[in-house]
Amino acid sequence: MNSIRKTETSGNQPWILQRADPYVYRHTDGTYYFTASVPAYDRIILRRSRTLVGLADAEEVTIWKKHETGHMGNHIWAPELHFLEGKWYIYFAAGDAEDKWAIRPYVLECADEDPVTGTWTEKGKMSCADEDEFSFRSFSLDATVFENHGEHYYVWAEKVGVGKMISNLYIARMESPCKLATVQVLLTTPDYDWERVDFWVAEGPAVIKRNGRIFLTYSASGTGACYCMGMLTTDENADLLDPASWKKERYPVLKSDPSLGIYGPGHNSFTVDEEGNDICVYHARQESVIEGDPLYNPNRHAMLMKLKWDENGRPVFRYR
Repeated sequence: MNSIRKTETSGNQPWILQRADPYVYRHTDGTYYFTASVPAYDRIILRRSRTLVGLADAEEVTIWKKHETGHMGNHIWAPELHFLEGKWYIYFAAGDAEDKWAIRPYVLECADEDPVTGTWTEKGKMSCADEDEFSFRSFSLDATVFENHGEHYYVWAEKVGVGKMISNLYIARMESPCKLATVQVLLTTPDYDWERVDFWVAEGPAVIKRNGRIFLTYSASGTGACYCMGMLTTDENADLLDPASWKKERYPVLKSDPSLGIYGPGHNSFTVDEEGNDICVYHARQESVIEGDPLYNPNRHAMLMKLKWDENGRPVFRYR
């Protein structure tokens, strides 16, 4: 089942092997669901369990496969499972069969009660607001969705520039599960040296809310040992579409630790365990030197880390 640890949440041991960009969702009935990028980048999988650690040994079901031609035919990346307006949605990125780098965000919908055995319908590419002339015109991926004060927001990475492209993070309010209501707002661009190793990258956003604040983590730099996590913070009552509402951390909140054999941590999600403890789910490698292109090396493993909170109510990311 590509798993080696059933109960480890210290953050420095693989939980599910060779599953990058891990996403865990706990439904209202307490059921846990897991999805992630698989090394072949050719399908979307789901696991479910009554316990968080049980996902490691849960049956893995393929609920959708890539197209042989056209859109959604290559590079099936970073799926996330969300339950919105009484239906299940999977947000993911995909390239074209004939052009694997034509990456865009797509949506699947399931109206059945059970997302593992239910029927999934392709809703096509995520739609931007009618007046938005920029979003999803270029390499776009890693979308996440979160709710605040009854509104849903969509955060994603998109590349811009001339020549060598830069991956920025953008946010918009949602009109529906498949369409945005507002034009894109730039949240952050790679400003610092640790966001510019190999590539200039901000991607993989994830949101956790606590004590009236919203914390948005993201991943930076190339997908090798230099990969790391940054963070933005805002107040839940602020204007989330005002970039000035967000404060960016000067240094990464999680990075490689050679003493523990952890390299390239990133592309995380958040959940809670059965006791209500906040858990960071992320991927990392166990080797510092990677043969070939890191993007196609399968050894990014899903890991679990129990979050700590400091005296100022901020999350603390510690491997142990």
